[in-house]
Amino acid sequence: MGRYVLRRLLQMVPVFLGTTFLIYALVWAVPGDPFEGKCGERDCPASYVAAMRDKFNLDDPLLVQYGKYLLGLFQGDFGVTSSGLEVSGRIAAAFPVTVKLAVVALLIEAVIGITAGVVSGLRNRGFLDSLVLVSTLFLISIPVFVTGYVVQLVFGLQLGWISPTVNSPTFGNLIVPGFVLASLSMAYVARLSRASISENRRADYVRTALAKGQPTHRVVGVHLLRNSLIPVVTFLGTDLGAFLGGAIVTEGIFNVPGVGGLVFRSILTKDGAMVTGVVTVLVLVYLLMTLLVDLLYAVLDPRIRYD
Repeated sequence: MGRYVLRRLLQMVPVFLGTTFLIYALVWAVPGDPFEGKCGERDCPASYVAAMRDKFNLDDPLLVQYGKYLLGLFQGDFGVTSSGLEVSGRIAAAFPVTVKLAVVALLIEAVIGITAGVVSGLRNRGFLDSLVLVSTLFLISIPVFVTGYVVQLVFGLQLGWISPTVNSPTFGNLIVPGFVLASLSMAYVARLSRASISENRRADYVRTALAKGQPTHRVVGVHLLRNSLIPVVTFLGTDLGAFLGGAIVTEGIFNVPGVGGLVFRSILTKDGAMVTGVVTVLVLVYLLMTLLVDLLYAVLDPRIRYD
């Protein structure tokens, strides 16, 4: 296992370098003035532009720029914004909020999605199966921003059951935004779990366990569910990274002070340092979640071993 983890970590190095270089090039090497609009309606003085270009090493070749940025990353320095704010400080303030929201969304997605999928798979072509299929199709057909707006309008403003905005980003206050963020993925998890359960329930090991007289709940919980969850775990693991990077709309609707709003404001103000720093953190999260998912395979299926 240790050798496998080390090998995977080494494989992540070129992926990390290639991804971060591509992001850096797209943000800083695009044609145009990166400091346009920084001085209001008038053009920025030449001295200011020269100072900013020197500050962000924009007069150096692209590979040299990226090398200096990468050296700063290894030292824990994500750089500064054009207004002089530390990028790492802004990320450290906003990232925990988005992590909370993503964890809440992942738990809602996993609990409701897997439960609905298992029930639907075991009650194949029954009423519950049809109900799950129709419900998930309904959720898949509606964009997340529409779901968020409807939930906020109906349950927040008209009925007054929930707060329309998040005043304090506690786990309790993030349940409704988390449900909205997870609504689309929850439908996919339910359908994926249903398909996996329906396929594996006819496998030989399930029939053998039932023939030996084992209780149905043990056959489902110990044998059937563990093997059926492998593709679901893959989806959930990658979805956590997607939640961290795709929460812009949900955070905007419910006024959640997380990374999504930070990236959105940085794009509007053309703050390349902030965009590059946030995306770099998200790349690291994606890579680590991929490794964690692979390690969970061995826990779910004893036949999988990493040498």
